Amino acid sequence: MATLTYRDALNQALREEMQRDPNVFLMGEEVGVYQGAYKVSRGLLEEFGPQRIVDTPIAELGFAGIGVGAAMGGIRPVIEFMTWNFAVLALDQIVNSAAKMLYMSGGQIPMPIVFRGPNGAALQLASQHSQAWESWLTHIPGLKVVAPATPADAKGLLKSAIRHNNPVIVLEGEMLYNMKGEVPDGEHLVPIGKAEIKRAGSDVTLLCHSKTLSVALKAAEQLAEQDISAEVLDLRSLRPMDEAAILESVQKTNRAVVVEEGWPYAGVGAQVVDIIQRDAFDDLDAPVQRVTQADVPMPYNKLLERAAKASPEKVVAAARRVLYLDS
Repeated sequence: MATLTYRDALNQALREEMQRDPNVFLMGEEVGVYQGAYKVSRGLLEEFGPQRIVDTPIAELGFAGIGVGAAMGGIRPVIEFMTWNFAVLALDQIVNSAAKMLYMSGGQIPMPIVFRGPNGAALQLASQHSQAWESWLTHIPGLKVVAPATPADAKGLLKSAIRHNNPVIVLEGEMLYNMKGEVPDGEHLVPIGKAEIKRAGSDVTLLCHSKTLSVALKAAEQLAEQDISAEVLDLRSLRPMDEAAILESVQKTNRAVVVEEGWPYAGVGAQVVDIIQRDAFDDLDAPVQRVTQADVPMPYNKLLERAAKASPEKVVAAARRVLYLDS
């Protein structure tokens, strides 16, 4: 196995898929000459040229629409948004064209397109540039949504997304690009719709995805010091979710805490709770707890921002509540 950063794992996935299939191309703001806002496309312009690594103006609706048209014609575009916060301007193309085309055409027109870019809060980017987009996008039939937390999953899920014949949203954690981890050598695909246990445990399940994986793992370490065994389940795929993996873990531990980066109201965690209460209610020894961002626009102030985010301490407190160790 090689040790790669999250950004280099994404770069490797793009390079391998573009070498494998001449119909794959990358388009977005500064993906060519500047090599991407987070340098994910480093070296690709030199290898594949400007017809396959396409720099665009700051016009998200426009280049998302070009991507949709290209996909309708059988090409496989990868559309990079400099941040998903800017993608709000492209939602008409994502929601009304990409997501609905297969349905509206009676199955005649597939839509092999990937929309990807950084998601969620970084450090002091304030309210308009710190939003987690999961719940917005998972709400839409016709879209698949993945949120990799490790370099290995970033590579494997992006490759699977590019090969998929309908739209896939890839939400890359904005604070994860420098993260290092082992990535399998050779062909590495992670199936869309499959969760993975990142730490086994027996007392409580911590369900997470993307950046909250590190939060959950740190919480599990702190809980272990208190003789509490926490299982950490990385959802990886948010639509579809791996319901079988969720239920299997909760039926083993009988308690659950859902950790997410977004706001609490109608968040991804609410969907996880619905799955658990619907099919594992009798296995629960305590109500499910959720740890989310505070229900406010993200503050710019450093201390307030820290207070608004999910943290290992908040997860530990929630785990202790479901174990009836604290009220």
